[in-house]
Amino acid sequence: MSGLSLLSVGMRAPDFALPDQNEEEVRLSDVLRDKHVVLYFYPKDHTPGCTAEAEGFRDLYPEFQKLGVEVLGVSTDSVRSHRRFAEKLGLPFRILSDSKKEVVRKYGVYGEKKRFGKVSWGTYRITYVIGRDGLIKQVFSNVNARTHPEEVLAWVRAHLSGSENAER
Repeated sequence: MSGLSLLSVGMRAPDFALPDQNEEEVRLSDVLRDKHVVLYFYPKDHTPGCTAEAEGFRDLYPEFQKLGVEVLGVSTDSVRSHRRFAEKLGLPFRILSDSKKEVVRKYGVYGEKKRFGKVSWGTYRITYVIGRDGLIKQVFSNVNARTHPEEVLAWVRAHLSGSENAER
């Protein structure tokens, strides 16, 4: 991951507005009014790792909701691709289309990747936990797509506890 410049814990999460799989605009600051946010970036719809990760967040979504946390996925795929992906997997949360690659760059999750000796550009699998105050509470990088949603949920349970967690 060359040139990677992640945002870090304690920094203010950059606000943004992106369309979801239903072509509805989602603004981060609006979501943060009521909930903490798990903002997970992933490389590509309909691929094995990204499918496993999305299914994990789907299966654990009710637990995140009980803790006052909204899950938002982001990739550079189109709204149309996101719609098919969300319908196929029955995703209860919104996945956002950053087709202009503006948000992935703001969050430092887009860059050069090497796979099987081939160099390309793409989105890294990185997750930010953002508090209702707009500050980054945790950053997960180099994650295992299959176990990552459980890891995030465990962190949320351990660190966003008590009245700060309760649903409003």
